[in-house]
Amino acid sequence: MANKDDGVISLLAKCKYCWRWLATVFSFVLFGIGGILILSILVPIFCLFSRDRVWRENRGQKLIHYSFRTFIWIMRFLGVLTYQVSGVEKLKKARLILANHPSLLDAVFLIAFVPNACCIIKGDLIQNPFMRGAVKLAGYIVNKEDADEIINSAAEAFKNDYALIIFPEGTRTTPNCPIQLKRGAANIAIRIGIDITPVIIKCNPTTLTKEDSWYLIPDQCAHFQIKVNDRIDVSQYLGAEHLTKSVRELTKDLSDYFNKEITFHER
Repeated sequence: MANKDDGVISLLAKCKYCWRWLATVFSFVLFGIGGILILSILVPIFCLFSRDRVWRENRGQKLIHYSFRTFIWIMRFLGVLTYQVSGVEKLKKARLILANHPSLLDAVFLIAFVPNACCIIKGDLIQNPFMRGAVKLAGYIVNKEDADEIINSAAEAFKNDYALIIFPEGTRTTPNCPIQLKRGAANIAIRIGIDITPVIIKCNPTTLTKEDSWYLIPDQCAHFQIKVNDRIDVSQYLGAEHLTKSVRELTKDLSDYFNKEITFHER
C-alpha cells in the first residue's frame, strides 16, 4: 500500500513539474511577444503623438510598469512562482534604488512596484529585440561604460522625477557566493548627492541565475521574498577631499550591508 501511495505522490509531483515547465515556456513566449509589440507598434505610436521625450518616457514607464505587474500576476496565477513583499510603501519616495540580483526576474519585480522606474541596463540589451522596445519607450539608461555620461544621464533622470533602479553587482549574483559590488552606483550616489533605498531580494529555490538556462526550472515552485529597507543617508560620504576614496568606502560599506542583510534573511 505504501509503495502505491508513493507512486501516486511521485506521479502528482511529475505532473506539477510538467505544468510549471509549460507555464514557464508560455510566460517567456508571452514576454517576448509583448516586447515585439512594444517595439513595432507602441514606440511609433508614442513618437507620433508627441515629440516631447520626457512626455513619452513618463507614459512609457507607466506602461511598462503595468505590463510587468500583469506579467507577474500571470506567472503567479499559473503557479510559476510565488512572492512576498514588505516595505513596498518606501518605494513611493525612493529615488536611487539599489538591489541584489539573484534572478533574471528581479528587474521585472521592481519595475512592477515602481511606476516611474528608470533603469541602468547593459549595453547589449539594446540589441535584444524583446527588450529594445521597453528600453526606448521608457528612456532607460544604456551603460556604455562612460562614467561621466552615466552620471549626467542619472542626474537628468532625477531631475525628471524618475526613480533610478540599479543592480550594483553589474550582473546576476552567483548563488552561495558573497556579493561584490562595482563602484558605479556609489559614484552616482556621491557625485549627485542622492540617498539610497536598498532592496533585499531572496529566491528559494534559486532560479534563472546566470548559471541557469531559462527552461531549467527548479523542482519546486520558486518563492521570491522582496524587502525594501530604510533609506541609507550618504551625507557622511559627501564633501570629502578625495572623491575616489569616498566612492571606494561607500562601495565597501554597501557590499558589507547587502551581505549582512542577505545572510540575516537566510537564517
